[in-house]
Parts: sequence; C-alpha cells; structure tokens
Amino acid sequence: MPDTLPAELARALHAPDRMAPFGNPVHYFGETGSTNDVAASLAEAGAPEGTTVVASAQTAGRGRLGREWYSPAEAGLYVSVVCRNLTAAPYLTLAGGVAVADGIRVSTGLPVEIKWPNDVVVPDNRGSSRRRKLAGVLAEASSDARGLQYVVLGFGVNLRASAYPAAIASRASSLETELGRPVDGALLLAGILETLATHFRALTAGAPRALLARWRELAPTALGASVVCETAGGRERGVTAGIGDDGALLVRIGERTERVIAGEIVWN
Repeated sequence: MPDTLPAELARALHAPDRMAPFGNPVHYFGETGSTNDVAASLAEAGAPEGTTVVASAQTAGRGRLGREWYSPAEAGLYVSVVCRNLTAAPYLTLAGGVAVADGIRVSTGLPVEIKWPNDVVVPDNRGSSRRRKLAGVLAEASSDARGLQYVVLGFGVNLRASAYPAAIASRASSLETELGRPVDGALLLAGILETLATHFRALTAGAPRALLARWRELAPTALGASVVCETAGGRERGVTAGIGDDGALLVRIGERTERVIAGEIVWN
C-alpha cells in the first residue's frame, strides 16, 4: 500500500493545469522495489495516463540494459509515470531526458547536459571528455496482441551525496555535491513534471520538433564525439553525427552512417 504523500511534495505538486496529465494521481512510497514495476502494475490494473509513482528509496531500481540503479533512502528522487498515448510513445525517452535536464537547470542553475540515450550528466572540469552522471531515464513499454498498451517512463536523480558502489563511484555525483548547497527535491520534481507535460502535450498533437531541437541543444556529445558501437560487423569506432528524428544516434564510420537504436555505446 502507498504511504502518505509528504506535505512538501503535496504542496509542490498542487499545480494540476501546469503538469497535466502527470501528477494525478500520485502514489508515494517511503521504500519500494522499483517505481517502474509499481507503475506497470497500476497500468495493468487500468490506471489512467499520468499516474505518477514516487519513492524515497528503491531496493530493486534499474537502469538501461538491466543495470542496477543505486537508490538509497533520502539521497535521490525516484519517479515513474504511466503514458498511454501512442503518438507520444516513440519519443518518451527523449522527452524524459529533456524534462530532467531542464528541470535541473531551471530549479538549480546547474548546466547539466544529456548523454545519449538517457543519462543526465555534468561536465567535469578535469577534462572536457569527462562527465559525471547525475540522473538517468528508463522507458519500458508493454504490448499485447492489440498493440502497444502503455509506456512507463521512469527517472532517478541523485540529490545528495551517498556512498556509491565502487563500480560507479568515479562516474556518479549528486546535485548537492556539484552545487555545494541543499536542493529542494519537491520543487525539482514539480519542475520536471511541468516540463515533461509541456513536451508530452506537443507530442500527442504530433509535433515533436521543439522536443528534438531542445534535445540536440542539451546533448553536445551527440555530434562530433568519438565512440565505439556495435554494428553488424562487430564493434567499430566512429564519430557521432547527431540524432535522427526518431531518436536514433547517428554514428559516422568511414564513409557510412550507422543508426544506433539500442545496445552499448562506449564514449571516448
């Protein structure tokens, strides 16, 4: 069963017009396995589009390619929303990245960037190619014989410093670590949902252009960065050449351009 929504979250999310359809209803958990799993269960039971799940801690959080998402109590913002619109569905990972990045920028002033496909990072002043991860986005779709039924869009944001596992300690950071001051997680969540709602409404109307333009502005490494990617011929080195209008990463390898939709990318 959900827990009582903390007062600060209730106040911050009391703006239904600006963040519609998201944030109504909200299911809050002090701790849960995975907000994406909870949201999927609610969607299977008929929960409406915009249903939002928020947790203070996750015991089984996950990221892209099944990787664990470290989700300790009181250190992050862990959120999932239910989306049912078929027109918007192909763009939800991009929309989530833009919403999180712009939510952070507006509420804190930190100049974060997006790293394809779903990481929100901050440049490291020790070298232009080094970036520390602050947040991630994960979209998981469910289909049946009738077609796509819903997409759960989840995101996690590192708010406060934590004892990160050794495997990610050198690559992870938190907003408060980068800023050197406290961050209001409730106001940040409201800002993210408002930005997501703006792009979502445009997507449902079949207008992805503004989202794609903003994503490209926030993702400088999607153009001109050296990467290694999986191709039909195996692992090959190339240079990023932007993203397609469907969100695929374009990688120039010799005289040809590869479209990378999924799989591992090694950034150099």
